[in-house]
Amino acid sequence: MKIGDKLSGEISGVQPYGVFVNLDNGQQGLIHISELKHGFVSNIDNNYRVGDKVDVIVMGIDEYNGKISLSIRALQKKKIGRPILHKHFWTNYKDKIGYKTIKHEKGQWINSAMSEITKEKQKN
Repeated sequence: MKIGDKLSGEISGVQPYGVFVNLDNGQQGLIHISELKHGFVSNIDNNYRVGDKVDVIVMGIDEYNGKISLSIRALQKKKIGRPILHKHFWTNYKDKIGYKTIKHEKGQWINSAMSEITKEKQKN
């Protein structure tokens, strides 16, 4: 067995943090709650039961203790969330202003800042 292998197994235990799976090759692995599905897992006990058959992919094998990390989510091609309907731009492209506004206002901003600095120096 290596990382990336697709395996089948049977759920042997359900905990608040994930699901334990007895793999067909005789080993046991854990599917962390974040790897069960895309999105939020509201109640792990309602969706996964001991004895259910599942297909998983091997995400990691700890070389020191032999623990196997599994994922169901990695096998799912589902995208969540709404599609991007439009992009947000930093400029108001509809008015064709762009960065011209900065060009026109820059001189006034500099003059204003310099006059404030001059006033502060005169006070001291």
